[in-house]
Amino acid sequence: MTLYVGDGVWIFCGLCAVVVGVPLLWVVVLYNRFSRLVQLVRESWSGVDVELKRRHDLVPNLVETVKGYAKHERETLERVVAARARAISAGGAIEARVDGESELGRSLGRLIALSESYPELKSDRHFLELQRELSLTEDRIAASRRFFNANVRELNALRVEFPSNLVGSVFGFREMRYFELEDGSERVAPRV
Repeated sequence: MTLYVGDGVWIFCGLCAVVVGVPLLWVVVLYNRFSRLVQLVRESWSGVDVELKRRHDLVPNLVETVKGYAKHERETLERVVAARARAISAGGAIEARVDGESELGRSLGRLIALSESYPELKSDRHFLELQRELSLTEDRIAASRRFFNANVRELNALRVEFPSNLVGSVFGFREMRYFELEDGSERVAPRV
């Protein structure tokens, strides 16, 4: 086979196309993967958000029911109402919402624990129904939180793995925070 000068140009052009094209294709694929994961994280957060809204809607009824029986527990009731207000006003930032919702969860746990001190409250039909609804909502929040955290884990792993970390840092994909329980007492299911 005889090579001509024209053939060398074509070979050189082909090699240049491969050298430039393959890395460019790799960057595009990784960028799209990051974008897909960011959308999954946002979508899974919206699932958590729906359940948190349901919990927010239950709090006023629960506080009113407890207020009728536990008149001396004003401080606990005020903490729950204040925690709910902070959770609602935390805005759209996931990190701020996680902090507010963790505080609300702790406050609700203390409110439910009050029923141990008030046998009449513990046997009130309306309180029991609200407690059951809150328990179901907490279960749905936990399921949504697991889905959200799985997507965050996948995104964060992609951010630190080589070579995708190069693409992630160039395009500004940042680490996402998990929605976790902060203390051990929250990890134990409330006794109903």
